Amino acid sequence: MIGGYARLRVQEQVRAVAFIIAYLIIFQLLILRAPLGDALALTLGVSAVVIGLALFLEGLVLGLMPLGELAGVKLPQRVGLAVILLFGLFVGLGSTLAEPAFAALRLAGRDVTPWGSPLLYVLLEQHSYTVILSIAGGVGVAVALGMLRFSLGFSLKPLVFSLIPLLLILSLIASRDPKVRSVIGLAWDSGAVTTGPVTVPLVLALGIGVSRSSGNRGEGGGFGVIMLASALPVASVLLLAMALAPSVPDPVEEEHFFSPAYRERALGVVIDEGTLLRSAFSQGSEAGRRAFFSDGRSYEETLHELGSDFALRESLLEGISFRDWVNHRASDFERRLLDEYPLENFSGEGERSGRGVFSRELQGALRAVVPISALLIALLFLLRERPRYIDEVLLGIVFALLGMAFLTSGIHFGLGPLGDMVGREIPRAYRSSERGSDRIVIDRFDPELVFESISADGEREQFFFYHRGDQPQAIPFRPEQFDPHRQRYEHRLQLPPLFGPNLTALGIALVLLFAFGLGFGSTLAEPALRALGRTVEELTVGTIRGQEVVLAVSIGVGVGIVAGVCRILFDFPLLWILGPAYLVLLLLTAVSSELMTSISWDCGGVTTGPVTVPLVLALGLGLGGELATLEGFGVLALASAFPIISVQLFGLIAQFRQGQAIAPDQEAQ
Repeated sequence: MIGGYARLRVQEQVRAVAFIIAYLIIFQLLILRAPLGDALALTLGVSAVVIGLALFLEGLVLGLMPLGELAGVKLPQRVGLAVILLFGLFVGLGSTLAEPAFAALRLAGRDVTPWGSPLLYVLLEQHSYTVILSIAGGVGVAVALGMLRFSLGFSLKPLVFSLIPLLLILSLIASRDPKVRSVIGLAWDSGAVTTGPVTVPLVLALGIGVSRSSGNRGEGGGFGVIMLASALPVASVLLLAMALAPSVPDPVEEEHFFSPAYRERALGVVIDEGTLLRSAFSQGSEAGRRAFFSDGRSYEETLHELGSDFALRESLLEGISFRDWVNHRASDFERRLLDEYPLENFSGEGERSGRGVFSRELQGALRAVVPISALLIALLFLLRERPRYIDEVLLGIVFALLGMAFLTSGIHFGLGPLGDMVGREIPRAYRSSERGSDRIVIDRFDPELVFESISADGEREQFFFYHRGDQPQAIPFRPEQFDPHRQRYEHRLQLPPLFGPNLTALGIALVLLFAFGLGFGSTLAEPALRALGRTVEELTVGTIRGQEVVLAVSIGVGVGIVAGVCRILFDFPLLWILGPAYLVLLLLTAVSSELMTSISWDCGGVTTGPVTVPLVLALGLGLGGELATLEGFGVLALASAFPIISVQLFGLIAQFRQGQAIAPDQEAQ
């Protein structure tokens, strides 16, 4: 019986993640025709995500949700409004820290360079926990404000018309500072990360309890607090960035950043010289690595040590295998210098221990889940209330702990790398440049084996035959890759552009179609959205069908991800899309009913779940990293904004249809 129940829970999560995982893998293999990389690690990572989701959500149902619901019902009956607001503040703070999607934010800093976006790098690397606390603090204030709204029964619209312009003004001010400008995408994305499977049910349970006790539930039907929890973290992150900006230097060129003359200022961005050197090797180019050393001899000696010293590779390459570093990040000069170290001797290096990652994530889960659980239990103890099934509650907390550890480990090994991999391959659909995928080093190469071919227009090309596998294949010969002194030729395998050598409308259209399908399909699979659709249908007594709401939200998310990908592809400011989108939202809010306003603004929060967030975030960062844009944040923010537009438009259409249906009846009477 228990086995059947567990199998059912796992099957639910498989259905939830199957589409988006299969969609990405099929696009990678069949459309981009690129390998999956470490397929075993990806498989184990995705499996860990499925198991983690099943355990985590079951833990919420058994443990945290009953505690939150009981507290939400009993608290307003026993204490005054001030205590309720204080408790709401702490619940918002604690539940946000327990969100599994924050694991994706921790991984987000790996592609941010300290010279191109120093403030963003400092926030994600040196002050990552401060960022998380500021986000959690914003959610805490939002929950307290939501409790106040439920208690007093005032409309959500005044909050929308005051908060959104304030956030846009803050973002506009930030855009005028070259340091703070790079944080705008992170700030708006942080609002999407906060409203996950922990925060949403706990906050709604508390809010509904307060609104029922006060008798001021109003037309909003208990909705609206998720909107506040998505908006206020944007302000808190922007204000934190503005506070730290004076202590962080301006963006500079890579070579200048690593030079000894700039060392003192560079150490204001990174922690120490060891971290600076690690950044030069794991993120920088040959120019940056050369600039770090005072002379070329020290630089070359370090390269040789890199090939011979395992501990140095572990320290400098940050989880990148030596083979991948040589193939994809080293320059031609560096590869020639490291030729004496055969790459086949380094297979498996750079792969982090699964046990070590799980242990670290379990510690993070303890720090996240235990405080919010202890807070709820302590409150119920003070209220002299006891959960009906205390053993189930404790078991649920254990499930939540283990589930969060599995889920965040799976994000580390599976969802994050998969999204990053696809994001980095997407430009091949339209970009004219080629990217190396591997290399072949041929010793004792004989130039006499080089032949010439001629095309119909008279162009000559040199090639030679190389025996690989069962049959020989023609390999282009490039003189600059031949070292006559060593009699060695290096051939880099190339992944050519998918649609010819020039930028093509077809390639860009394929990328945007992929982005829409990713957003549309993954949103359809979100369990929280389906639950919201059912709630909307119940509240409107069937006037608005839940499936129609789900469809409207899915279309909005698809359009939002398309907009976010366009921003990265063409490298224009996030505010160029975000500003007009929210201005349209303010106009739609002004003419929408209170219920549709509350529902639509909450829809923007529930679309980004624990599966969507890491995949979309990693995809945006991977795409931005491949295109050498300063940062790839902002896709999540747009994926949260456009569903609000689509749902409000749907609500206005539904309202118009309802009016059209009522009019003939009134005339007949």
